[in-house]
Amino acid sequence: MASLKSWIKAARLRTLPLALASVAMGGMVAATHPRFNLKAVVMAAVTTLFLQILSNLANDYGDSRSGIDNEKRVGPKRTVQTGEITAQSMKKAVILFSALSLISGLLLIFWAADLSFKTSAIFVLLGLAAIIAAIKYTVGKNPYGYIGLGDLFVFLFFGLLGVGGTWFLATKSWDPLILLPATAMGLLSAGVLNLNNMRDFVNDRQNGKNTLVVKIGLRAAFVYHCIIVLLPFVLLGAYVLFSGVNPRVLLFLIFLPVFVVDLVKIKNSFGGALLDPFLRKLAVKTLLMTLFFGILLNL
Repeated sequence: MASLKSWIKAARLRTLPLALASVAMGGMVAATHPRFNLKAVVMAAVTTLFLQILSNLANDYGDSRSGIDNEKRVGPKRTVQTGEITAQSMKKAVILFSALSLISGLLLIFWAADLSFKTSAIFVLLGLAAIIAAIKYTVGKNPYGYIGLGDLFVFLFFGLLGVGGTWFLATKSWDPLILLPATAMGLLSAGVLNLNNMRDFVNDRQNGKNTLVVKIGLRAAFVYHCIIVLLPFVLLGAYVLFSGVNPRVLLFLIFLPVFVVDLVKIKNSFGGALLDPFLRKLAVKTLLMTLFFGILLNL
């Protein structure tokens, strides 16, 4: 039987701050709305955590079974690949967290958010799509993570759905301006995946995992990375200006030099294991910036 330590490793807890950041952004922007529903935000956070852990477990299973992750892997070793957890046990864990994600999502839609039948049906479909996407990144026939579509799906689910969906569920209303912070969070989330793929570039290319980085090369991937990490500051600044909130919220820009410093360090740590620490740094700093932005917004 696999140890608790192995399961914690497979769950990859260091990815959870990024998952929470999108819900935090949607929730803290929604908190300025007169019809704010905190219960919906809390349930959205729980559902998001289940989905992220599901994705991590499925990724461990899928990459190990396909042979993409092997002894040459640069990043953290997969538990199925090392034999710490059997493939059968991991498959059961994927099913368990699929069920937990579904139950939590249904509670969010029908209990916490209390939506109309038509709107509920739409969100049930979106929830099912999120569960399928979490699994299909590396599992099954033609997983989309192997054909360079990972960035797009991360942008959609961590950005547009994560932020925009949380906003809607917490306010039962829609404001097109929410697309600005939603796009910002989607890009930053894609930035973490891009760093992951830059780190794994050599092994992925050798094993036929055609991530976006493999398709465009490391140098172009770094330029792309700079764009998707810096553009969110422009988008969040635009939200502050166009939404009419207090200009003090622009103080979030004090985080910009922190992100720029990391970009310089990444340029000097091109490829391989040297990039690994920057994944956690980007995820944590994204969450911290989001919380700071939200606090300023609600003062």
